[in-house]
Amino acid sequence: MTVLDPGLIQDHNHRLLRHVASDYEHLGEQLARRHIDIDAVRQKVAAFGVAIPSWGVGTGGTRFARFPGPGEPRNVFDKLQDCGVIWQLARATPGVSLHIPWDQCSDWPALRAVADGYGLGFDAINSNTFSDQRGQAHSYKFGSLSHTDAGTRAQAVAHNIECVAIGQCIGSKALTVWVGDGSNFPGQQHLRRAFERYLDSARQIYAALPDDWRMFVEHKLCEPAFYGTVIQDWGSSYLAASALGPKAQCLVDLGHHAPNVNIEMIVARLIAAGKLAGFHFNDSKYGDDDLDAGSIAPYRLFLVFNELVAAAHEKLAFEPAYMLDQSHNVTDPIESLMTSAAQVQRSYAQALIVERSLLDAAQQANDALLASQTLKRGFETDVTPILQRVRMDAGGAIDPVAVYRASGYRQRVAKDRPASAGSGGGIV
Repeated sequence: MTVLDPGLIQDHNHRLLRHVASDYEHLGEQLARRHIDIDAVRQKVAAFGVAIPSWGVGTGGTRFARFPGPGEPRNVFDKLQDCGVIWQLARATPGVSLHIPWDQCSDWPALRAVADGYGLGFDAINSNTFSDQRGQAHSYKFGSLSHTDAGTRAQAVAHNIECVAIGQCIGSKALTVWVGDGSNFPGQQHLRRAFERYLDSARQIYAALPDDWRMFVEHKLCEPAFYGTVIQDWGSSYLAASALGPKAQCLVDLGHHAPNVNIEMIVARLIAAGKLAGFHFNDSKYGDDDLDAGSIAPYRLFLVFNELVAAAHEKLAFEPAYMLDQSHNVTDPIESLMTSAAQVQRSYAQALIVERSLLDAAQQANDALLASQTLKRGFETDVTPILQRVRMDAGGAIDPVAVYRASGYRQRVAKDRPASAGSGGGIV
């Protein structure tokens, strides 16, 4: 089942075929001089996928306001339809990551059948105990898994276990746990006891995991708690995951760090410890601003992938999960997600063409300049022809945004989906 007319994609691709073929051949010649097989790189990029968050296809917001966009999804089935468009055009996003209770559904087998029809699967499922839902008995204003009240903690644990049950219905294999628990004032919270309460709650969730599942522990430096968050950094995340057991691993969100933190070093440490769960991709200028991946710091994104490719080259055992996690306030979310997926692919391809033997030799010889130049050569090489071939070979669009705009999809769904109400504030 396709959302857009495949003929439109074919017509647009036909106009660009000659240029793509020429550019791909030229890039292949450049890489061959470095003893790199462009077809082997293309095959690896084609096998790479990054999940779309269901909430990502809606318009985001800020603390001050939310400005709804036309044709926003009304429910999880609309979200899947938008994700189907992204998959059809960009061919880099085979999975969707649901968020409960935002994506509650009365018929999970039917939802899975619809996803199958679009060629989509389901990635990690995400729980929400960082905001109150209508009708819940206990408030999360002062925490959830680490709350001082046992009843509130039990409610949060039960919600996570419910998410696991839902995930089993739709084919997910992982649960992502992020909590906003923390404090805004010194002395407000007993820091050690709060962490211990979190661990006690997390152990109950961990015990409910199926044997073939993983639990992704996600940290965040601050927000909504600005003095101290319970799972504040990768060290706290690592302590928790280590205490829970082998199925628990650490999730790295690129926006959840202090400014100028060396994220690629964190990645290297977690790989070495066997605790890297995966990534939430976005970009950051001033904090967790959830900008499009690579829109501000593409070299940083490349350096993260350099660590991943280096670990794979050294045959280390790890299986990271990848997901986009962005808030689209001023762009069409479908366009941003397609370009972000392509940027993540680009960073992966650039890391794949780094001359590993040359880099290893330069590092071993303490040749700082040559090592830096070797990395830069991979980053500065335009791998666009590889990405275009990957999309084209898979039946996608050589230029996804151009085809999407020509399709008139946003205008069509805007007629069927009532306009969303604005909001006086709150991040969506």
